[in-house]
Amino acid sequence: MMLPVALVVLAYLLGSISSAVVVCRLLGLPDPRTQGSNNPGATNVLRIGGKKAAAITLLGDSLKGLIPMLAGHLFGAGPSLLAAIGLAAFLGHLYPVFFGFRGGKGVATALGVQFGLWWPIGLTVAAIWLFVAKVLKISSLSALICMALAPLIVWSFWPEPVLVGAQILISVLLFWRHRSNIAKLMSGEESRLVPPDDD
Repeated sequence: MMLPVALVVLAYLLGSISSAVVVCRLLGLPDPRTQGSNNPGATNVLRIGGKKAAAITLLGDSLKGLIPMLAGHLFGAGPSLLAAIGLAAFLGHLYPVFFGFRGGKGVATALGVQFGLWWPIGLTVAAIWLFVAKVLKISSLSALICMALAPLIVWSFWPEPVLVGAQILISVLLFWRHRSNIAKLMSGEESRLVPPDDD
């Protein structure tokens, strides 16, 4: 029983490391929680720090979801434990114990969890995000669309109820964290995905 508990706890702790805050501190940039959209995520880091900082943040947030899932596979975790590990990593990003439980919105970490569950799942979700982002150039809308479809994608590749249920919960939480973006989308005020002028 100790190994499953340890994997879940470690997943949450790894998820609690805010890549955006750490990257901005290392690069001498403003705290993303106090600039732009005030969200510690890659899109906000793109706005305040440019492509390089955003790419590093995106990679860090994705690895927070990917690494715990790969560890679960390494130790022979079944669907229920994999679901718990993925949820723990995602919740760590949303509510990080190291940063006053003030985290990001979870898109990159959720994608890392999906890649770690099984790479075709992550690849399909990522492809949808990229397609929508290229066409509409609105990061939040791209995230909402791909994560709304994610439970169906998980079911298509791995029809295990506990995994689909975990993805539904992740998607619901992600939508909740994007409620301000949804309001802006409905009013036509949501910002588009463009790099800073000086980048």
